Amino acid sequence: MRSRLFSAMAMASAMLGPAPAAADYESANAAYARYDFVAAYAELRPLAEQGDARAQSQLGTMYYLGQAVAQDYAEAARWYRAAADQGYHRGQSNLASLYLAGIGVRQDYAEALRLSRAAASQGNADAMANLGYMHFNGLGVPQSDAEALRWYRAAAEAGGAVAQYNLAYMYQTGRGVPPDVTEARRWYQAAASQGDADAEAALQQLR
Repeated sequence: MRSRLFSAMAMASAMLGPAPAAADYESANAAYARYDFVAAYAELRPLAEQGDARAQSQLGTMYYLGQAVAQDYAEAARWYRAAADQGYHRGQSNLASLYLAGIGVRQDYAEALRLSRAAASQGNADAMANLGYMHFNGLGVPQSDAEALRWYRAAAEAGGAVAQYNLAYMYQTGRGVPPDVTEARRWYQAAASQGDADAEAALQQLR
């Protein structure tokens, strides 16, 4: 068990944000929610090509996960970048995750840091989790358990499942805080309630 970066679940959860006014965008979200990825893609593609940052980011996720299209990390990065360049926090956060992992782009911690900070300033929980991960591992920033804990907590309290798992891990192992099984269990439970299989497995080990 270890601190985690991000997951496909986190990427997919970014698809279903608050429904915007455009009827076709609402239709795309509804199609995605019922797992009709072909219909969702058909709605999203023209919107993305017209410059809708939300559609661009969501299209990136579909390429990342291979939903209705062949999985293509470079294409995912291209659409995330289009959204990020417009200042859209989900595009920034997801592109930052790709730069952190070196998926679809050359690994670049400086760019991951820049994008994560931009998205975190808009309250994006996944970006906060990215910052926690970078501080936890000393990637592009000085290693700091205190900073990792601060960012993981902010992301966990905002509902980020990966951050909840990582915060629990820090409490379980005593990284940056005194070991606290009660707090570890609380945050693993929060992540598990969102369908995080790793958190559920960690809970079994605590019992």
